[in-house]
Amino acid sequence: MKLWIKTFSKIAARLLSTGVYILYIGRRQKQLSRRATYQASLDSATIGKDSTKFQIISETTKVSLLAEVYGIEGNIFRLKINEETPLKPRYEVLDVLTSKPSTVRLISCSGDADSLVLTDGKGDLKCNITANPFKIDLVSQEEVVMSINSLGQLYFEHLQIPLKQRAAKENKEDTSVDASQEDQEDLGLWEEKFGKFVDVKVNGPASVGLDFSLHGFEHLYGIPQHAESHQLKNTSDGDAYRLYNLDVYGYKIHDKMGIYGSVPYLLAHKLSRTVGIFWLNASETLVEINTEPAVKYTLTQMGPVAAKQKVRCRTDVHWMSESGIIDVFLLTGPTPSDVFKQYSYLTGTQAMPPLFSLGYHQCRWNYEDEQDIKEVDAGFDEHDIPYDVMWLDIEHTEGKRYFTWDKKRFPNPKRMQELLRSKNRKLVVISDPHIKIDPNYSVYVKAKEQGFFVRNHEGGDFEGVCWPGLSSYLDFTNPKVREWYSGLFTFSAYQGSTDILYIWNDMNEPSVFRGPELTMQKNAIHHGNWEHRELHNIYGFYQQMATAEGLIQRSKGKERPFVLTRSFFAGSQKYGAVWTGDNTAEWSYLKISIPMLLTLSITGISFCGADVGGFIGNPEAELLVRWYQAGAYQPFFRGHATMNTKRREPWLFGEEYTRLIREAIRQRYTLLPYWYSLFYRAHVAAQPVMRPLWIEFPEELDAFGVEDEYMLGSALLVHPVTEPKASTVDVFLPGSNEVWYDCKTFARWEGARTVKIPVALDTIPSFQRGGSIVPIKTTVGKSTGYMTDSPYGLRVALSTKDSAMGEFYLDDGHSFRYLHQKQFLHRKFSFLSDVLINSCADERGHYPSKCVVEQIFVLGLKKQPSSVTTRSSDGKDEPVAFTYCAQMSTLRLEKLSLNISADWEVHVR
Repeated sequence: MKLWIKTFSKIAARLLSTGVYILYIGRRQKQLSRRATYQASLDSATIGKDSTKFQIISETTKVSLLAEVYGIEGNIFRLKINEETPLKPRYEVLDVLTSKPSTVRLISCSGDADSLVLTDGKGDLKCNITANPFKIDLVSQEEVVMSINSLGQLYFEHLQIPLKQRAAKENKEDTSVDASQEDQEDLGLWEEKFGKFVDVKVNGPASVGLDFSLHGFEHLYGIPQHAESHQLKNTSDGDAYRLYNLDVYGYKIHDKMGIYGSVPYLLAHKLSRTVGIFWLNASETLVEINTEPAVKYTLTQMGPVAAKQKVRCRTDVHWMSESGIIDVFLLTGPTPSDVFKQYSYLTGTQAMPPLFSLGYHQCRWNYEDEQDIKEVDAGFDEHDIPYDVMWLDIEHTEGKRYFTWDKKRFPNPKRMQELLRSKNRKLVVISDPHIKIDPNYSVYVKAKEQGFFVRNHEGGDFEGVCWPGLSSYLDFTNPKVREWYSGLFTFSAYQGSTDILYIWNDMNEPSVFRGPELTMQKNAIHHGNWEHRELHNIYGFYQQMATAEGLIQRSKGKERPFVLTRSFFAGSQKYGAVWTGDNTAEWSYLKISIPMLLTLSITGISFCGADVGGFIGNPEAELLVRWYQAGAYQPFFRGHATMNTKRREPWLFGEEYTRLIREAIRQRYTLLPYWYSLFYRAHVAAQPVMRPLWIEFPEELDAFGVEDEYMLGSALLVHPVTEPKASTVDVFLPGSNEVWYDCKTFARWEGARTVKIPVALDTIPSFQRGGSIVPIKTTVGKSTGYMTDSPYGLRVALSTKDSAMGEFYLDDGHSFRYLHQKQFLHRKFSFLSDVLINSCADERGHYPSKCVVEQIFVLGLKKQPSSVTTRSSDGKDEPVAFTYCAQMSTLRLEKLSLNISADWEVHVR
């Protein structure tokens, strides 16, 4: 089911013109939920060790549901609602949660037949359950934070015996259809047609829905993936946000229709609190959002606690899913950092990437042959442009048969990889989920013999058209298929591969060229006899999981994988990186990439990026330069283009543009120590790498809607230039007590203001936050591997209190030894009372390094020092030559030799 939106006729016309199912769940839920009121049977509630259970009964149908409320470690509540006695089991999402969440026993504070109050006995949070009509309020410090079903939009369609079977069973002589059944058929419940496709729902419609009211909140974020603003928009007079993974070539911007991935998780933020809602459902989902200003509503049926809150605004969120159960996690914060930790506790943190993957990636559909690869690789060296990874698209294979090589174009793939290895570079190749139907293709033959393909509803292998032509699709929801697929990446199975080869999963929504909406029919059958409709949005998640595991197994568990996926779901961050798909070489796509990446970042997926230059079309030189400048300051940094575009390697636009692109890429490599440290923080503490301003400045209302600039970690603010022929940009510098330093000129700015910054084509507006210390590399090599032993520098930006803090993380950059053998180095830097200190941040780690800090810049030092000395751990002082610029209040220390892994101090007197 595809579309459930208020402005149905307008949207339906648009969808018909674009070849999309016309579906009716939203309309149906709106019509029928008005007739259905649910009442909770609280007098028979059972409070157990793990959960509190009670019945919810529909006053219309008298059919009961089973509700379970869980308290989960870390201020999380979970609500599950399912049929009490379903005709057959309903689908529940597996493998997204990292483990079974540790529950906290909920205690009944008070309760009777009309209400029940639960608390975990530890904090101030209470869960108030009202019986008639059924409603739940989450209360903190006597204030209602969130209400569930306060609008009465709980909707749960029960599985049914097919009408004809039921009629024949109940009365063989009377096969008439009652009026309600006719209404159901009119609304497209049992059978839907789309062109030649007929979607038959054997047990009828099975959609679920529920509303949530967020009190005092009007800023909501999340639920990727859409080419839309970072802050979620009010949908009351337009489209709902759709979560349905689709292959959309050149997707429209400012559109709420789903594209490649789905994360059914949103965050709400206000000055005093941040909360999250994680709706664990992998079927097609719509999300409606309606924000009511304070003057337009009053709370009803909320009791005296809520009555005093009627002056606040309220945002209502209505989730509707095609099938499955209601399984929702309420993340109660209260801070943004708390919500990130709560979500990561459930779904995992960002995988720690290998260092090379944070460098620049060069891709194209397609590099023609081994000679082409050799020439492009040499071109980077000739023009002194660093890069780390060369990519090969589908044309490198033999007739689009994955795990093979085209014998004419790539006759000696190992030799090609050895050339890259000699320069410490890597190769990424593509592997899609469709398998060419070919009795001479061993991957196809083995998968078919073992029954590893998705089946059609008649029981045979599902067949669809994709790049190779007629193909079958591996059923990655089956653990045995994932295990087998992982084994395909061994060196013995994948002939021509080496340990510098990594993987790109594309077309895994899954894309089916002649299918409805270019995807798989919803009644296709997966492992466990689950229909595709139940789990569509998680299909690509499973392929990336199997691929990552295959690369780990290939190294016998020693090496970190790198896997890029186009399709994703909640928890995909555990397995690698994501990008924004088939964008277009236009300024508007450069601009929309920022909010798209911010939304991915706050929903757990820190390793994300957009194709530099735009995948589709031919960017003008100015646009290409600006895109490289933006991409250099975004987590995943890859240039990519489709096959019918002009070649656009960085040196093909003239000497001046080559210089500008070189500078942008080299700035990326200069900041690699900071990038790597940020990814470590994302990995261990779930803090996003790329952050909207409201995360770092949660009490600054003016920051809540900013989406044309962002923070990298807590130290750097970046405002990419996204308009042609720009001569100035307006940069908002947040924080009334903050000070900011231009990263290029070191000019100092006070916070809590918008400043007009002049920009030339070589300008990347970026600012270091006062109070931060940023580690850098002082020299740049051909690739990250060339920079292992190169020296470091520190950029110390003093706050208004003349102090600064920072951290630095280092390990071998490729293995799991940081995790299993604690072979890592974690240092902290502090500048206080004119002393810069390097000390250990984590005593568990041990990773000695020969690298030295050779350069230190201190920004914002108001007085010229009389002397500067270094002090080693043995207490020995050494004088240091320095340069001080009074005009810029900048101190420069150069030609130092301070070991990065040792304790030392720098005294500025």
